Parts: sequence; C-alpha cells; structure tokens
Amino acid sequence: MRKNIFLALVLCFLISFTLAYAKDTTTRVILLISEQNIEGPQRAWWASEIDLSTTEAQVATRLLASGYEVLEPSNLTKTIRQDSAFRLLNFSEGKAVKLGNSSRANYVVIGKAIASAGGNVPQSSMRSCFANITAKLIRVKDGKVIAYLDAAGSSAHMDVITGGREALASAGEDLADKIIEALNREKTDGKT
Repeated sequence: MRKNIFLALVLCFLISFTLAYAKDTTTRVILLISEQNIEGPQRAWWASEIDLSTTEAQVATRLLASGYEVLEPSNLTKTIRQDSAFRLLNFSEGKAVKLGNSSRANYVVIGKAIASAGGNVPQSSMRSCFANITAKLIRVKDGKVIAYLDAAGSSAHMDVITGGREALASAGEDLADKIIEALNREKTDGKT
C-alpha cells in the first residue's frame, strides 16, 4: 500500500514536472509591425493613414496554428506604453530586445507594412491595391537579428481601404510563412 502511494506521488510529480517543462519550452514571439493603409495618393499619406493591425493579426494566426505563443503588445501595458506614436515611429532593435527580455519572449518581430492603392482596373470600378512588408526577426537572448524578411501582396477592390486590408492580409500570410521557416531553422540549429 505504501509502495503504491509512493509510486502515485512520484508519477504525479513527473507529470507535473513534464507539463511545466513543456510549457516553458513554448517559443514566445512578440509582433511589433507598424502598419499604414494609405487611402489616398502617397504624397498625402500622413493625412490618411489607417491602422487595422491586419498584418499582425494574420501573422499571429499563422504562428499560433504552428504551435508558437504570440505575446500581444496590448497585453504588455506594464512593459510598454502604446499610443498612436508607437504605430508610426520606428521601434529600435534595442527597445524590442528590452521588451522581449522583460516579457520573457524568445523572439521579437519588428517591421513596417504599407498598403496603397494604384490605378483603376481597366473597364471596371475596381482599384488595384498592393502591400509591402519589411521585417526583422530578433533573437531576444543575444539581440541578434536572425532574419531580414520581406513580403508583398495585392488585391483589387472598389473600396481602397478594404483592398489595402486584403493586400496586407496576403502579404501577412507570406511574411508568416517566412517567420515560421526562420524559427523552425533556429529550432533545428538548437539555438532556441
């Protein structure tokens, strides 16, 4: 009887230790991607910038589906003060690493995503829209940029904001695949 109780306690300890270890080995990523969906001509983008966080949402969805944990910047309000300037200004690598360290993230993605409208699609009321994203994937523990990434997407829509959002979503999918590929390469190299 004592032997069974002892074995049960040991088994419970091993299971809880395994679960705790598995939780700690989840790769945590913070996404800091400034987004601008430009509805008018590029010469006046500052007056018509719209941020729907489409890119971050698309990348986060793909990362979560691949087993990564995404730390939402808005949930880190004790660590970072987010206001409208945060979305427009460059977020330096140093600040990103500091944020990653204080929130126990393994990686930080910083980048810029811009969508804008082109000309009309011939013989229709649709406008062509396109998006471009540039990003850096930074390993927090040593501050090293492990990947420089870019992605692009396009769409055609009657509403340029919706078209820009669709183009950003397409580019975000492309970027997410590249981030996942880089993170998987890091795992196989044993640097996580």
